Amino acid sequence: MQKRVIRRHPFAGVSALSALMFLTACSAATTDSAGGSGAGAANGTTVRIAVGIDPSFAPFFLADEQGLWAERGLDVELVQFGRGGEGVDALAGGQVQLAGNSDTTTIGMLQQNSGLRSLLVYEESGRYLKVVLRPGVAEPSQIRKMAVVPGLSELAATRFLESKDIDTKSVEFVTADPPEIPALLQKGDVDGYVLWEPWPAKGTGLGGKVLETTGDYGLSYAHWLITDNKWLSTNKTTAVKIAQALQEAARLTESDPDGAASATQKAANIPTAQTLKAIEEIDFGVRDITAQDLKGYTATAKFYVDTGKVEAQPDVTRAALRGWFTEQTKGS
Repeated sequence: MQKRVIRRHPFAGVSALSALMFLTACSAATTDSAGGSGAGAANGTTVRIAVGIDPSFAPFFLADEQGLWAERGLDVELVQFGRGGEGVDALAGGQVQLAGNSDTTTIGMLQQNSGLRSLLVYEESGRYLKVVLRPGVAEPSQIRKMAVVPGLSELAATRFLESKDIDTKSVEFVTADPPEIPALLQKGDVDGYVLWEPWPAKGTGLGGKVLETTGDYGLSYAHWLITDNKWLSTNKTTAVKIAQALQEAARLTESDPDGAASATQKAANIPTAQTLKAIEEIDFGVRDITAQDLKGYTATAKFYVDTGKVEAQPDVTRAALRGWFTEQTKGS
């Protein structure tokens, strides 16, 4: 019988350094090979994967519940974080070996984490992130403050304002953690935000309204499976097996959404209806990173330079491994 262990580290309102210190303190209790979803793996080594706590990570939770890691001789432990940047920090600090994270957020962290490598895309969507406005804001021109989470949320908010011909300098960006943002909207502390579920639904439940999706103004996101180049250089076989299990889980998420929703509810306490809706809005499937992708990633990297968040443009062509999945699984 398999034993499932999922460590949850929301870390709302604490720094990434504190998050890493907390995770380091916990790691001593989670290193034995009996933990994780693939207990009994041949090499006795636990592979930790950082994931988020929303339905977009359903394939990971489904792979865990269905024993897809163990089928490939892997002992995997999913470690949950409230923000994608925290998972990347944990990866860079060696506390986890892989992570699922948005392309946008990861690109913004490449300059300080040059060893990060993106292996593949496992989901993408222009419908999952939504623009939410507070009551009393009839049109975008009335926005004076927007809540943002650094990375994908901030880029999406910026592109939204630009699509409405609103000078982004005229709007104050208020940085907050996702769980805090709907309450800020309700109190009138911010006029809107752009986030993934469940936070748009939380906002509408508190009186806000969804204006549109990011796809309505031409913005889509992708989620990468990322790792560190040093770990990858000595664990390529393990990385391939993780990718293959994730590929199967992504297919199952699309073909059996009820099963994926059930697994996500058990792992992250997310209502099944919420995950089912998310699966309708997200295209799950493992694929290679392409040359066309790299053009978009380069534009995202330029966003970070133009807004002064980084001094030099992140090198996405080195970090995003084009064609890696097909090359590694050729003939298998």
